[in-house]
Amino acid sequence: MAELKYKPVPHDHKAFLTKAKKRKGFKAAYENLEEEYAVIREMIAARCQSGLTQEGVAELMATTKSAVSRLESAGKHAPSLTTLKKYARAVNCRLEIKLIPMRANGRSKMRAV
Repeated sequence: MAELKYKPVPHDHKAFLTKAKKRKGFKAAYENLEEEYAVIREMIAARCQSGLTQEGVAELMATTKSAVSRLESAGKHAPSLTTLKKYARAVNCRLEIKLIPMRANGRSKMRAV
């Protein structure tokens, strides 16, 4: 098997968001995808912690790098639970899904993925 260790490229996400939220319509669009972005952040963090590249995860999932890339991006693709379980196993994690009760203002009481 090929070398699967991953060396992440530095990225200041907070600085990116601060700048991006100044663009018209970005803030509302981003907030509408809050749950999707939370899942993606969890997935990428787990992959990085496991030391795997997208190619390494793809190999362990018996799929392609482009399929893993789609899983790790916000968009129209909604992965199945089966796919999320395969991804979790590939990055040496288990999948946990929680339903969090909403407060009166429509926000969840705590963040969970």
